[in-house]
Amino acid sequence: MPRITGVDIPNDKALKISLRYLYGVGPYLAIEICKELGLDPDMKARELSDEQVAKIAQLIERKYPVEGQLRRQIAQTIARLKNIRCYRGIRHIRNLPVRGQHTQSNARTRKGPRKTVAGKKSVKAMK
Repeated sequence: MPRITGVDIPNDKALKISLRYLYGVGPYLAIEICKELGLDPDMKARELSDEQVAKIAQLIERKYPVEGQLRRQIAQTIARLKNIRCYRGIRHIRNLPVRGQHTQSNARTRKGPRKTVAGKKSVKAMK
């Protein structure tokens, strides 16, 4: 298994798919990396020579924030939003959707399972 920036990429998959195992590398960026180095995006990762793996790792390190560096960058951005108490920061603090989604009936992913609140007894039931 070739190892790039501390992550083992799968041998049996095409290079354009294998590169996506790196955090921060998606479909477009994987193909761009292949084009830039003149590699066939459909070749298997096991067919890469050590020299080609080193070139890929060097290009990614030089040009793109990936893995730990990208995670730190995102965490710092969220922390800055929280510190300045902007709308997006407050939504992060309250663990609510940040990008304008409706929350009255949806947003279960962010809000978690429903917390049922006992309803008020009606006036008729009290008599």
